[in-house]
Amino acid sequence: MTKGGRFVFKKFGVAKFGVASLVPFLGLTGLLSACAGKGGESAKSGGDGDAAAVNEPAELIVYSNSGDTPESFDERFGNAIRKKFPQYTITYLQKKQGQGLAELVAQGTPIDLYWESVGQFMTGIMQFELQYDMTDLIKKHNIDLNRLEPTTVDAMRQMSGGKMYGIPVINNNLSLFYNKDIFNKFGVPYPKDGMTWDEVLDLNRKLTRVDGGKQYVGLGMSYVHFLRMNPFSLPYVDPKTLKATINTDPRWKTLYEYGVVNLTSDQGFRERIAGKGLPQGETVLTKDQDLAMYLFQSSYFYTRDLSGINWDMVSFPTFKEAPGVGSQAYPTYFSVTRTAKYKDQAMNVIKFLISDEFQMEISRKGLMTILKDEKIRQAFGQDGPYKDKNLKAVFYNKFAPISPKTLYDADAEKAYRDPITDLALGNTDLNTAFRKIEEAANKAIAEKMQQ
Repeated sequence: MTKGGRFVFKKFGVAKFGVASLVPFLGLTGLLSACAGKGGESAKSGGDGDAAAVNEPAELIVYSNSGDTPESFDERFGNAIRKKFPQYTITYLQKKQGQGLAELVAQGTPIDLYWESVGQFMTGIMQFELQYDMTDLIKKHNIDLNRLEPTTVDAMRQMSGGKMYGIPVINNNLSLFYNKDIFNKFGVPYPKDGMTWDEVLDLNRKLTRVDGGKQYVGLGMSYVHFLRMNPFSLPYVDPKTLKATINTDPRWKTLYEYGVVNLTSDQGFRERIAGKGLPQGETVLTKDQDLAMYLFQSSYFYTRDLSGINWDMVSFPTFKEAPGVGSQAYPTYFSVTRTAKYKDQAMNVIKFLISDEFQMEISRKGLMTILKDEKIRQAFGQDGPYKDKNLKAVFYNKFAPISPKTLYDADAEKAYRDPITDLALGNTDLNTAFRKIEEAANKAIAEKMQQ
């Protein structure tokens, strides 16, 4: 139940944002200022007042709502941090049963570093009021945010209400992956960088056919990312009205027309959906090898084993309404939290993670750098097994601005995805689907407000 615009998360006794505080969540300055002195900061413990503390030993507790395994964390971040800072003990807590963020907060476990993707950021650190304005730390540690991809910094300022609750460390966007063998089989020219959606849908029509009793389809995609990272920067929820935007901007219609209705209009495609579902899972390109093209995050080749197919990749197809603009960036942020016992040491780690040294290392592995540095971008994937692929495609387009985020995005997103299968099968029309999306999203938002 709400009281004074806030409500209590009764199961764990954790105060969270309530109805009246969600629009002005950007204005929690008083609360955060009052809390900022907590967490055991002192000159020795690396609080806000001692930059020299970065050289002192510290145990840094690291957490993410992603559920990433310790092995994955170490491979991407942990090993490099420990090597760079042997004086720090890095303890990574994986999200799992009994060790979620709510439990850790209720137990009073101090978290020094929190990391999360932009899509989940607000429903993690901010939902539990662990956010901390890092502006002064950024100045004290001489961190130049102008070196970073600007849309990722702008997005954090939007989420932070002009403050900085996190710093982007790695990036991602959407690219088009394709199975060269299927193109070869049907004598269709490969996709190219800079293609439009009309051109890609033309390829889809040519490749959606039956051969040897096997139904092939031209294009599949991760609809979660297609909608979340759309090139028009459309948010699910208007941050001012806290209502669904589906019927307030005609560009939503363009997205659903190209990405669903026009894509799946062929009867063979619909039969494939009826039998096997939409081609949208992460293994859909490799499992049955009946899909010619797959739209997914650019990190696909890094996070999944694609060695079993003859693949390559090109840039995200563009809309005529936004020429030269690809998907939104999908950065991962690292944050010093309000409860951090070692704020300076934690900030020192983040400073290293955005350094040329570390960014070059991860870029060569195949993780997308957050820096604008062209030399580091050109090194992308050059130490990996796919250095001969068209990896430069990830930087071909301009990044679309990251859409505004709210605490209700996850609740609204399900409503935006629910009618996709019926639209693809021709069982409903866009007007009906959009009306249902609006009703379901607004209901989900209202229910979340009352929790």
